[in-house]
Amino acid sequence: MSDRLKRLQPLNGARLANAVRSYRGYAQNQRGAYQAQTAWPMSLSIEPTTSCNLRCPECPSGLRSFTRPTGMLEPELLERALREMGRHLVYLNLYFQGEPYLHPQMNELVALGHAHGLYTSTSTNAHFLRKERCEAIVQSGLSRLIISIDGMTQSTYASYRVGGQLEKVLEGTRNMVEARKANRGRGPHLVWQFLVVGPNEHEVAEIRRQARAIGVDELVIKTAQIDDPHDQHPLLTTDPHLRRYDRHSDGMWRIRNTFNDECWRMWQGCVITWDGRVVPCCFDKDAEHAMGTIGETAFEEIWFGERYEGFRRQIFSHRAGVEMCRNCSEGSHAYA
Repeated sequence: MSDRLKRLQPLNGARLANAVRSYRGYAQNQRGAYQAQTAWPMSLSIEPTTSCNLRCPECPSGLRSFTRPTGMLEPELLERALREMGRHLVYLNLYFQGEPYLHPQMNELVALGHAHGLYTSTSTNAHFLRKERCEAIVQSGLSRLIISIDGMTQSTYASYRVGGQLEKVLEGTRNMVEARKANRGRGPHLVWQFLVVGPNEHEVAEIRRQARAIGVDELVIKTAQIDDPHDQHPLLTTDPHLRRYDRHSDGMWRIRNTFNDECWRMWQGCVITWDGRVVPCCFDKDAEHAMGTIGETAFEEIWFGERYEGFRRQIFSHRAGVEMCRNCSEGSHAYA
């Protein structure tokens, strides 16, 4: 079955009706007539762990810069969340910060989403994709596996994936390709994601060739989020088509973003941290805008509550006034 059909497979009458309510409410808010949220989330990202084996320079997991607690998701928390909202969801992303396959029960988390009929996805640096683990991943029901591969030589790869080994990524990818072949082609849609930065921008053509040769289903060229872009920043690309930022006449680098007072990502979905904090989107990496905590408060009360509504009103009236939105890829050049 194609990936496109897999994405549509979760849709049933109840989920379609919820999606229609979500789209209608969003369209009304885009027109300037604010309407409170009446639809449940269509997508959910939940964090298996904040732990990571790498030290990527723009990542709070890699930098060990969180102010919030670090830890690992208990399967019972995900099970509780899905009991409350699973009948409305279509998409479950088992990723926020950290390396998901450091979680010893990652396949169990995937299986919980699969049991609810959801399209399930995760993203990995592929350092833990041993042969036997790949065989288990294929059987877990995972729909989509994104493998980050940010260089075609060890030096370019490690310039961003600090502490990583390119050969482990290639080996892990080959293991996944072979595990799917052994399962008659069934298993997750395999995506290579190439985060293009200054040291590797010359390798875009080569990554395209290698993706075809190794047998992944899809290659995504993604521009990098940089917290403080400036002249001589080592991650800024020379090619303007391969970055999100432009240098302005005042010498400052700014994201290409119209900052329209809208955000579909925030409207139709949310993120839950490993310890149950509900935050509005994946740019809230340190959970500064936590709306409540699963286990302490019912999700319905959080999602439709006054605090969440106040945040949505601000997004639809003055999105640029929310600090984390100022470097957000919503409405900007996120993919090359």
